[in-house]
Amino acid sequence: MSFVTANWNPLGEAFYRKIELYDMCWDLKDALRDCLLAAAPYGGPIALLRNPHRRSPSSRPQLEIYSASGVAIASFPWKSGPVVHLGWTVTDELLCIQEDGSVLIYDMFGSFKRHFSMGQEVVQSQVLEAKVFHSPYGTGIAIVTGSSRFTLATNIDELKLRRLPEVPVLQGKPSCWVVLTQDRQTKVLLSNGPELYILDNTSCTAVSPPGLSPQAGSIVHMSVSFSYKYLALFTDTGHLWTGSSQLQDKLSEIDTKKSLPPKQMVWCRRPKSQQPSVVLMWDRLLMVAGCLLVGELDGVRIISSTSQELLQEVPLVCQDIFKIASMAPGALLLEAHREYEVRTLPEGDQGAKHGETTLIWHIAASFGKCFLTDFSPDQFVSTCRELRVLNAVRESSVGLPLTHAQFKQMTLQVLIDRLVYRQFYPLAIEICRYLKIPDYQGVSRVLKHWASCKVQQKDLSDEAIAQAVCVKVGDSPGVSYSHIAAKAYECGRTELAIKLLDFEPRPPPVCQAGDITPLTSCVSVYTVVTYLKNEMNRGDFFMTLRNQPVALCLYRQFCKLQEQETLKDLYNQDDDHQELANYYVAASYREKRLDSRLSLLQGAVDEYNKAKNEFAVKATEDEMRLLRFQRKLDDEKGAGLLGLSLQATMEALLALGLHKQAEQLYRDFRVPDKRYWWLKLKSLAEKEEWEELEKFSKSKKSPIGYLPFVEVCMKSNNKYEARKYVSKVTPEQKVRAHLAISDLEGAADAAIERKNESDVGAVLARCAGVCRDTSDM
Repeated sequence: MSFVTANWNPLGEAFYRKIELYDMCWDLKDALRDCLLAAAPYGGPIALLRNPHRRSPSSRPQLEIYSASGVAIASFPWKSGPVVHLGWTVTDELLCIQEDGSVLIYDMFGSFKRHFSMGQEVVQSQVLEAKVFHSPYGTGIAIVTGSSRFTLATNIDELKLRRLPEVPVLQGKPSCWVVLTQDRQTKVLLSNGPELYILDNTSCTAVSPPGLSPQAGSIVHMSVSFSYKYLALFTDTGHLWTGSSQLQDKLSEIDTKKSLPPKQMVWCRRPKSQQPSVVLMWDRLLMVAGCLLVGELDGVRIISSTSQELLQEVPLVCQDIFKIASMAPGALLLEAHREYEVRTLPEGDQGAKHGETTLIWHIAASFGKCFLTDFSPDQFVSTCRELRVLNAVRESSVGLPLTHAQFKQMTLQVLIDRLVYRQFYPLAIEICRYLKIPDYQGVSRVLKHWASCKVQQKDLSDEAIAQAVCVKVGDSPGVSYSHIAAKAYECGRTELAIKLLDFEPRPPPVCQAGDITPLTSCVSVYTVVTYLKNEMNRGDFFMTLRNQPVALCLYRQFCKLQEQETLKDLYNQDDDHQELANYYVAASYREKRLDSRLSLLQGAVDEYNKAKNEFAVKATEDEMRLLRFQRKLDDEKGAGLLGLSLQATMEALLALGLHKQAEQLYRDFRVPDKRYWWLKLKSLAEKEEWEELEKFSKSKKSPIGYLPFVEVCMKSNNKYEARKYVSKVTPEQKVRAHLAISDLEGAADAAIERKNESDVGAVLARCAGVCRDTSDM
């Protein structure tokens, strides 16, 4: 197996390998010097801003976007202000953060989407450094300004700026800093010489890494792992400390003998690995041309001007298969295949999952399964299909170098979305068909997106586009020609929209209602309504529609998609209070500002009252109360609750230890006792707050009984705590409680006392299992 392990290098108790991904397709004459760079994780695109500090109008910086394999996607001169930082969102949109705090957003094809500001005060003090980070809330931005103040936005799609407290000793920008996402909170960890500080919503706290040597000196570089669980610190004396990001545990400390801080420092750690591994890059150690390190879920991508490689810890299953003298089942299977004598169970597909793509062990896994009598082929077939898909998207022309672990984390649906977003429609369709994804989730969804893009091609005639869409889409289930026509209309192509509506296989139900008027066909309705809307004043137009029920119904459907404000006017004209209230509720969810949202919900309450819908009134008022409660806690605690459901809010509060606030919601919204007890029980057990759990159990008689207390304690392997609740369990559940803590004698006594046949059988079955385990020993 030397050809497999030739590029393995031992480090500590693990092996590391470099896998060549691509010879880069780009031709960078100046390599990666004097460039701002940003590469999206999960094999995402690469953005490159050449000479970002050139400010001459006659010689503008050039912004270039490439696929992960270096295929050019877009390029345009940068005409806006000086850029401090580039970064990618979770949906592969490019963020360009300028010195004045403006953030410009582009799609991966270089089309401008929108912009926002990080606050007016930033315009004067200027942005010194910025970072883009990903959290459970979405894509966030953190900046530090010339006034030494930090500002955070945890989700740019629901922008809410937070100015963090001042660091008293800080002058200018810190030596180094990172963003941490912990316990539903986003914090900043920064160093100022030898001191470390954590900034959260309300405080600035000095901290110290446990076990860091006194002679280590000042911290000049830091890096947080992909999962935000681990932290690496580099000092000016060359010491590298690694530990938990909560600064509670130390993993290791080594002396690198390097006094200069590295250009980049990135974690290289596969999921569930017990070995701390950090990659450090200095210019003189990684080619004069320079490189870009991109942290991934299970390794580090190393991008240079000529090639791209993946550095990762070799998974244990691969080590077991390929290390010298291995007797693991997978290793024996490969040897058996070579000798054509299979004598053990196949595990070859596990090696393939973890990046081993050579054909020989795929064949070995297939060869080995033939010798099993009770082999279920589902997992094998599924793995082979997934590997073929990954090989297809790794092609240089596509440029998505995903590992199997990244693919599983990303999910198949997101991979299809990425291919569609990149306009690889044929490949996306083939993958959907190959993996047998239901049409409404797969092929139809891809065709719908393709058709929506097709109608925007200005160089083709309406007739050519309509014919192409008809041929390609046909009668695919789940694809509506009216939806495609609406896109065409939105682009100002009314004639094309009418041609597309002619392909609709059947008219809407309203056209089958027997209304015999000149407006009987769906196409005629849209044509006439469009004409009348352009020719008549608004009042006369609405009055005309009132006398044509079919036209009015279709026009309402159109307004729901295209003209929301007009829809409100239609409901007002008809005094349709129920639908008007529904409109206000729907509109409230599109609002970003809380005040506007509450105003719309109040309008909905007024209209529901006029419609005499008491249930809707109560539900809407409860929603308003919950939103106000969430905003208050967000302002006081930075809890990030706004917009969550009632149950999700209670779960979040309990997870944050805000029990009084959770109890207030429980009382105010009359949450059923059983639901609240389950939520608090699970929360306390997950946090292992056993004293609080015992107090909670004694607060009043449990509405869910005490068997759940036993079970959650045992789920955390805490038999001592579980025993406290066994005596409180009802007689009907005594046997289950004793069995849960492996007390067979107590279970037998309880079963005999109840004289219940099923309970006795359960005890005997457990005893038989114990006897078998003992005999095996």
